[in-house]
Amino acid sequence: MNGLIVAAGQGARLREKGESKPLIKVKGVPLIERVINNARRAGVETFHVVSGYRGAPLRAALDAFAAREHVSITHVINEDWDRANGVSVYKARDYLSGPFLLTMCDHLVDPDIIRDVLAAPHEPDTVTLCVDHNIENPLNDPEDVTRVRCSDGRIQLVGKVIRDYNAIDTGVFLCTPVLFDALEESFARGDESISGAMNVLAEWDKARSFDIKDRLWVDVDDPAAFRKGERLIDQGLL
Repeated sequence: MNGLIVAAGQGARLREKGESKPLIKVKGVPLIERVINNARRAGVETFHVVSGYRGAPLRAALDAFAAREHVSITHVINEDWDRANGVSVYKARDYLSGPFLLTMCDHLVDPDIIRDVLAAPHEPDTVTLCVDHNIENPLNDPEDVTRVRCSDGRIQLVGKVIRDYNAIDTGVFLCTPVLFDALEESFARGDESISGAMNVLAEWDKARSFDIKDRLWVDVDDPAAFRKGERLIDQGLL
């Protein structure tokens, strides 16, 4: 299984921890190394990492990590890193022709989330988003989460401002190349986000949800979330 990791943005809200968000160390290990290692434990074998802001030092660090850990990492460069995250995903279109796992460089997740979604049955030409139905979980920042409305395993709507939502986007997706077609359509409508593409897929009845149940994850996006991640790691939960 291929993995695609988006690591192109500035990460401005964690700037106090370091200049390059993917290389910020959480309990002594760079964020992106933790993301890759969790995915490897779940069965992902090769990785494509989209870099942009401060990309050169990130790529150098990943090359050293790949040599040390004997893991295949292909670099995808996004010179338009200041645009929405869907642009970073689209930059990888020519690199991925089959199913792949998509995740973010700052989302620490229980490897069992990835393992379970990879093992579940999937329909062809669909994209499956791992969702957290525990919308009151204190690990989540209600002001920052991406909200999801879904029913019977089908996604109806994804976005930051949804009143009648029943799940939260974990940032982990099992994708097929139909995602790139949806991104093109979403771009044409003026939305360059991954969420925009998921809403297009929902219209096409090609967006699916996967319940992570009681598995844990955290979006390490600001100092408060950083501290939550450290605590979970200390407790052996991530």
